[in-house]
Amino acid sequence: MSGLQCLASENIWFDKQRYDEAETRFYEGVNGPSTQQQRVQVKTAPQPAKGRHQKRQHRNSSSHAGADQELVSRMKSLELENQTLHKVVEHMRATMLKLESRVASLEKTPATAAVPCAKAAPVQAAPAKADNSDDEDDDIDLFGSDEEDDEEAERVKQERLDAYAAKKAKKPTLIAKSSILLDVKPWDDETDMAKLEECVRTVQIDGLLWGASKLVPVGYGIKKLQIGCVVEDDKVGTDILEEEITKFEDFVQSVDVAAFNKI
Repeated sequence: MSGLQCLASENIWFDKQRYDEAETRFYEGVNGPSTQQQRVQVKTAPQPAKGRHQKRQHRNSSSHAGADQELVSRMKSLELENQTLHKVVEHMRATMLKLESRVASLEKTPATAAVPCAKAAPVQAAPAKADNSDDEDDDIDLFGSDEEDDEEAERVKQERLDAYAAKKAKKPTLIAKSSILLDVKPWDDETDMAKLEECVRTVQIDGLLWGASKLVPVGYGIKKLQIGCVVEDDKVGTDILEEEITKFEDFVQSVDVAAFNKI
């Protein structure tokens, strides 16, 4: 192949522009864009910033619009509340005026009502004096009837007192009684305890009632007589019982009160 043929088949120079652009892009990737491209970017850069500024302005305007609507609604509610308060105040003012008028009328009425009464009193007093002067005999009769009424009331009162006294006399009175348990001790173990009990029961006093008895061992074969009785406090006392029982000197050594209970 000759040199012309080789040049004819070689087409790299026909694609020079494409290779130049590829080389330019390679160096831009390594070293950054060229000054001309930077100028183009600087010119085109404010457009997104301007768009963002417009968006912010739109947001601010929308937020201001929402705040204005809220302020308007609050002002409307305050106006309604103010109107209701004005109505309440007017109602209270009207009520106060009514109360003041009623109080004033009530303060005036007692003074006006007292005047006729004061004027009418002398008119009624005059015939009363005339009646008293004309009816002296009737007054005497009235005094006499009052005395009769007093006597009748006194008689009725006395009859009631007598009836109450009679009823109280018929009513049985409560008698105070006591239950006494006595220990009667003999001289020794040879004392006849049956005879001793018989002697004790021979003591008879008004208001004394003997009860049950038993023999209680004391020691060394000696037994004491334990006997109960009921007595009326106003008639029989323990001293009288001890004195009467100790009179049986052949059988009784001593008398003690073992128990004393009120009934």
